[in-house]
Amino acid sequence: QVQLVESGGGLVQAGGSLRLSCTASGGSFSSDPVGWFRQAPGKEREFVAVTSWTGGTTFYADSVKGRFTISRDNAKNTAYLQMNSLEPEDTAVYYCAADPSGDWRNYLDYAYRGQGTQVTVSS
Repeated sequence: QVQLVESGGGLVQAGGSLRLSCTASGGSFSSDPVGWFRQAPGKEREFVAVTSWTGGTTFYADSVKGRFTISRDNAKNTAYLQMNSLEPEDTAVYYCAADPSGDWRNYLDYAYRGQGTQVTVSS
């Protein structure tokens, strides 16, 4: 059973950067698409970004396009989310997920999901 663990969250000032990591254990996700999602207080969980299993194809939510970059290192069984020019509106718990069975924009369609890491952006 693949388990995903996110790390790299924290508190940062607006305009700053963070890099989140998503590491798989108990198996490999090197052949699966990996997505990042986030959930802000009082809001529904939303799609942030997704990468194909090779990393060669990526898609982003309009709200993060040009500021966030998703990548992966299959040799390390790890995916990343580089977040630049952070805004207070980016404050949320960020989740990674792997192996979508249907709509890759739908968190619940992923077979493997992490516990999340908190990102807080102060103004």
